[in-house]
Amino acid sequence: MARQDISVSELVNMVSRGELQLPEMQRQYVWRATRVRDLLDSLYRGYPSGLILAWRSNEEVDTRAFAVSTSTEDPGSRMLLLDGQQRLTSLSAVLNGFPVEVRGRKKPVEILVNLEYELALEKEEALEEEDFDEEEVEEEDLDDDGEDEDEQEDEEARSLNLEKRLFVVYSRALASKRNWVSVSEIFKKENLDILEEKGVDLKEEPERFRAYMKVMDKVRKIKDYTYRIDVLDSTMSYDEVAEIFVRVNSLGARLRGSDLALAQITARWRNSLRLFMDYQTHLDSSGLDVEISTIIRTLVAHATNQSKFDSVSSISQERLEEAWGKTQKSLTFAIDFTKSELGIGSSQLLSSPMVLTALAYWIHHRNYSVGNEEQALMRRWGLLVNAKGRYGRGSSQDLLSQDLAVIRDGGGPTELLERLRQQVGRLEIEPADFNARNARSGLFKNMFLVFASMGARDWDSQLPISPNHMGKANRLQFHHIFPRK
Repeated sequence: MARQDISVSELVNMVSRGELQLPEMQRQYVWRATRVRDLLDSLYRGYPSGLILAWRSNEEVDTRAFAVSTSTEDPGSRMLLLDGQQRLTSLSAVLNGFPVEVRGRKKPVEILVNLEYELALEKEEALEEEDFDEEEVEEEDLDDDGEDEDEQEDEEARSLNLEKRLFVVYSRALASKRNWVSVSEIFKKENLDILEEKGVDLKEEPERFRAYMKVMDKVRKIKDYTYRIDVLDSTMSYDEVAEIFVRVNSLGARLRGSDLALAQITARWRNSLRLFMDYQTHLDSSGLDVEISTIIRTLVAHATNQSKFDSVSSISQERLEEAWGKTQKSLTFAIDFTKSELGIGSSQLLSSPMVLTALAYWIHHRNYSVGNEEQALMRRWGLLVNAKGRYGRGSSQDLLSQDLAVIRDGGGPTELLERLRQQVGRLEIEPADFNARNARSGLFKNMFLVFASMGARDWDSQLPISPNHMGKANRLQFHHIFPRK
């Protein structure tokens, strides 16, 4: 295994030129803007931020696209990126000002930096050196009538915390202030141009001018930050590399079980990722936004009769291909059942995607033929599981495996409802159950379904309530009748 040190700017260029590529075992880009913010903060301060793991392969390995734009020309030589995708994608997006694209949707990665950060640090250090009379300060801070004292303190704390923040996720209000600027802008423009746009003049505000310059110079040095990259030998086989990928990510607990299972499946069954992604695209029109993880979990359920991913590495390609045929047919039915029988047409109203896997497994074991009574009971089970949040309590994988075992052994909705009763105590829903519930609650989701079925309309827009309205102004809003404070 070879080791070398490479700067952030060169790694980003390697991504852009196509010299670093992603093997199909890699998951998609999943980082939220807050993770990008924290990464930039670490690099700004020179903190350690992990290693990069790659593989220089002589094999023909299927790849998947980065979430940022890259060259379509043949780079000649290439390395496959095994660990570091999220970091390098994020840095490519920020340094080049590229949007990231996930499942056909493009969105910018916008992070703001506080140009007054170093100035605030200097002021804080100066204050710490002064001597205070604590009693005098306490006396001066007393409010005459005591009204809104807590709110004033909260507001002061928020202002102080914001002043001490170095990087924040973009907001229009902050971006309009002179001391906040987009990190991507710093890599696109000269410091003087940015300061001119912000109205900061050296002659009029020399201290502020120098402080702002200092922050921008340090931000720009992020591109010089050096990563240690370990390169696996080209003599290693794809199976060996897949095993290393799984071990590295298992130890760090950075990937979900479905991501690791996907890596093992694609190592055993080459080119399968394209099948999964094509099917996922096919399901996009359903409105339920089915993730690859749900597809993989349903595949594993058909292949192993349980929901855990422990035995994925031992499943043969032949068995995977057989289970894949069952998965497509049964999961398509489960989505249709969820929409037509449960009335759930959006992922926002589904407590857990594991409901889809359970429904898919059930209909397959009924050979797609059920009577009216069983259909009605299964509809009740689906709505109650959604309301009670069965797969959001405790070990969701264990609970799903229990339900799959009931179905595998010939049980149906009556037995599944009894399992649910054992878990939650009672199946009836009473008024007191709604106390202290929020919008993430399964009860809220089911209440929404009831209101929608009764023709409820948004109080402002008068549109029928729906989580699927496209316009931002028409999106459903919900509020506390009695505000928390």
